[in-house]
Amino acid sequence: MNESFKISIDRAAQAPLAVQIHRSIATAILDGRLANGVRLPSWRDLAAQLGVARGTVRVAYEKLADEQLIAGMGAAGTRVIHNAPRAPAAGRLPEATPLPALFPDFERPPATFQMGVPAQDAFPFSLWSRIMARSARAAAAAPVSYPDPRGHIELRREIAAYLALARGIQCEPSQILVTSGYAGALGLVLRALELDGHKAWLEDPAFILTHIALEQARVAITPVPVDHDGIDVAAGIRLAPDAAFAVVTPGQQAPLGLTLSLERRLALLDWAQARQAWIIEDDYLSELQLRGRAAPALASLDRQGRVLHAGTFSKTITPALRLGFLVVPPQLAARFGDVAAALAPAPAASIQRAVASFLAEGHYLRHLRRMKRLYATRRDALASCLAARIGPGMKVHANGGLAVLLDLPDTIDDVAVSHQALPFGLAPVPLSPWYKGARRAGLLLGVTNVDPGRIATDCDRLLALIAAHG
Repeated sequence: MNESFKISIDRAAQAPLAVQIHRSIATAILDGRLANGVRLPSWRDLAAQLGVARGTVRVAYEKLADEQLIAGMGAAGTRVIHNAPRAPAAGRLPEATPLPALFPDFERPPATFQMGVPAQDAFPFSLWSRIMARSARAAAAAPVSYPDPRGHIELRREIAAYLALARGIQCEPSQILVTSGYAGALGLVLRALELDGHKAWLEDPAFILTHIALEQARVAITPVPVDHDGIDVAAGIRLAPDAAFAVVTPGQQAPLGLTLSLERRLALLDWAQARQAWIIEDDYLSELQLRGRAAPALASLDRQGRVLHAGTFSKTITPALRLGFLVVPPQLAARFGDVAAALAPAPAASIQRAVASFLAEGHYLRHLRRMKRLYATRRDALASCLAARIGPGMKVHANGGLAVLLDLPDTIDDVAVSHQALPFGLAPVPLSPWYKGARRAGLLLGVTNVDPGRIATDCDRLLALIAAHG
């Protein structure tokens, strides 16, 4: 333990000694004086140092463990597991992280309720490690030449086969470009179609990163309301009839989880054809539909070449891959290939080869089937736990996406609640920033990394934070 850190106890104080010990250690962890991974003294050793009973230290440690600040690791001892920011060196500004409101932390194990990441405890690490090692050797032995900027041909073939089977899209590998995730696909579309500065429809609510990306491209965004049938196409035509493109999540609306109805799909395609506008389909969850079978992609209905279909492996395999793909109409394939070659070539060949093998050998579909069952079980358990505990003005929604939505009274500051939950290892996502029209307070609770043994404790902690704002 840090030699500069000392625990001071006051036997004359009203606070019990266990509370004083807990408070001293928790404060040191949260302000960065006790860094992640630091080993704490055993109960016996710390009790001897402080001259208190061992049971007193044990109570303090158990409370710290409940708050996910420390963890017992067997022979490795009891260690700090909370990643607190370190204070910047004197005279040096703290490092700025990209989009801190959207990404509060990077390269850390997923927190409870965190969205956008698969289950940490259910990923086939051994299998994936073998495939990655094999793919790295194959990439190293490949000819020393420039790789195809559109992506490795075997991966594009496997993606085309998967899309035909799972999403109903009939396309050729030449129409597919491998990208650096969804962000890479969106940037490629904006650049190749020269959409900077044009008008666009965007669902309201919508993925925050999409909104930020369009603003950075100086796009004039028209928020179009969403109802139980998905984006209201009639409202979009009324609000911005001359929009050049629309960005939609028809499979599972982000973040509400609703599926765009067939009537709305056809209306959207008719509008795009009549206006010669483009539709960017963000198919961020692919076929990970937890209720029934996933609806075919919007691109499967497109007969006029107006839909650009963007997919990603971030939610189905891991976001660490930074791997996505874009399917473009045949008449645009050459133009997109040129732009990719000049500005946005596909990611590392070894990663692409690994994903191609994962698909070709059948592991991907088997993994998706297992995850659908696991996520449905965790979603139902979380929704039931919350429904049994929530107070007046709250409502639980489990609409088929990978998050449970907890509606809050409008008087609650959902952003403040989400920030205050982070030190407890909880990462709920506030709903209100997803809206640009009427405000709606709520919390989006990812189900993928819910711990069945801690659901009740985590729900109680979250509801206590909400109650403190009531």
